[in-house]
Amino acid sequence: MPAQRLAALTALREVATGLTQAAAASFSDEQATIALALVDGLRARFLPPASSAQAASPLLQLPGELLSVILCNLDIRDLARLAATCRSLCRDAPTPPVPPRQIGPVEAELRRRAEARGLAVGSSLPEGAPSWVPYLLKSARRDAQRRQAPLAVGTAVHSVFVDTEGRLLTCGRECDGELVLGHAVGPGTNPDVLREIDYPTPVPSMQDRRIISVASGPWHCLALSAQGEVYSWGYNDDGQLGHADLHSRAVPSRIESLSRVERIAAGLNSKSAAVDEDGQLFTWGAARFYDVDLGEYRVNNDLGYELDSSTAYQLTPKRVDALSQDRVVSLALGNHFALVVTDPGAVFSFGSQGRGVLGHGSPAGQVLPRRIEALTRTGRRFIDVAAGVSHALALTEDGALYGWGDENNGHGRVESTPQRVVALIGQPVKLVNARQTYSCAVTEKGELFTWGGGSYALGHEVNMPQATPKRVEGLGGARVAAVVIGAKHMLAADEDGVVWAVGDRRAFGLGASAAGVNVYHRAFGFGALAAGVRLHVLTPTPIPALRVRVLKSP
Repeated sequence: MPAQRLAALTALREVATGLTQAAAASFSDEQATIALALVDGLRARFLPPASSAQAASPLLQLPGELLSVILCNLDIRDLARLAATCRSLCRDAPTPPVPPRQIGPVEAELRRRAEARGLAVGSSLPEGAPSWVPYLLKSARRDAQRRQAPLAVGTAVHSVFVDTEGRLLTCGRECDGELVLGHAVGPGTNPDVLREIDYPTPVPSMQDRRIISVASGPWHCLALSAQGEVYSWGYNDDGQLGHADLHSRAVPSRIESLSRVERIAAGLNSKSAAVDEDGQLFTWGAARFYDVDLGEYRVNNDLGYELDSSTAYQLTPKRVDALSQDRVVSLALGNHFALVVTDPGAVFSFGSQGRGVLGHGSPAGQVLPRRIEALTRTGRRFIDVAAGVSHALALTEDGALYGWGDENNGHGRVESTPQRVVALIGQPVKLVNARQTYSCAVTEKGELFTWGGGSYALGHEVNMPQATPKRVEGLGGARVAAVVIGAKHMLAADEDGVVWAVGDRRAFGLGASAAGVNVYHRAFGFGALAAGVRLHVLTPTPIPALRVRVLKSP
């Protein structure tokens, strides 16, 4: 009889485990409270009084199945707090060669999340990592940061935001045909008059959707919803909106052929890209470009797949089959070239070689993605990339930054193969971004560095070209959690969601001050300010009453 009872209890446990795990994703707060009360009652009925050690860590008294339910519903920050306050849940010891190493519940949950996303974790702790739980927490946070971008800027004078409630907001100016603000064009609107939104304002047609990420090209924008849907709007001369036509759209419209998307990108030359939950890369948009010097269109297929030479554009998202066996974890679209990072950490490039921007050390272009061997030889695992007009950056897991291409790559000189950015050695980098001829990086301490061609967008008091990374002062000790840089302005969000802006003040809702004489001429398409009006903000200035969605450091 004891054996039969034990078998029955074992079978009951298996059933309970299955039901508990099935209900995990749908537990409401009320149901979780009822479940905990039930566990307390069962424990009081069947278990002896808790020891002092168990009383100090009540979570350890829970059945493993229920504990896993609790952990899988915590966000990364709460898991970090739990790991820091309850070492028994980490159990990150002993380490080899003492077998076997016990894996605690927090580590098990972090590994489960990584595996669910198809990310390779490995069995050996990377060199320099203190222990598994901090390493996995850091990796999970970085992956989430790459997927959830709350800020976007383009080469035009506009900005796009995702606030703490997941609302899509825009502000700035748009010229006729750009339609980057996402608000409907009213009847009788004069096309010769610049449309302008003075302050970050919710896009009316998107208020019933929760947005997690945004991206912007020169004249078009993308937004990614929490449900994995992609919306696009703006100018559509090369099919960069992905709707199987060349019609521009003033308000965001869903790209029906895309679903379960996790990452989005908008390029400088009428290009767009997305990565789905399976890590598959899709691209669409221009397959040619207009050469001003020659006065004609030229073929420049940097979409990652072969197209007929007569094809001018790809109107709908198409999978990059050359990477179908890899999982893409990061991407960046430059001017006529693209960069991607695959798991576990290889960097590929394709498109035009211009000034060594593909990183292969030769002038040849590359239609299909090709691994950058110079980065592979470093022996490092890469996690992120950034791209400007003709320079590129790649970031390693341990915070080392590499740059190549033209002199805006962080070295102050042209490099046809990736080289370590010397100015940031000893200051591990966690975030990197590039646009036009400018770049920026955020260190693990949350400090912001910028460099590149002279622009009001670099955030330094003196408007001069900066050949190598220079720290941006004036952030008041704020730790930067997200940053984007454009042709005319830069936005940086700190860990409280406050957005700091520099550059053309019309792009981010600070209006125009009554001092200074910096103005743009109407010939550039931006209109003209009255004489004596300062156009640029040179040092970081917070945008009042705006908070965006960011991930704080664990």
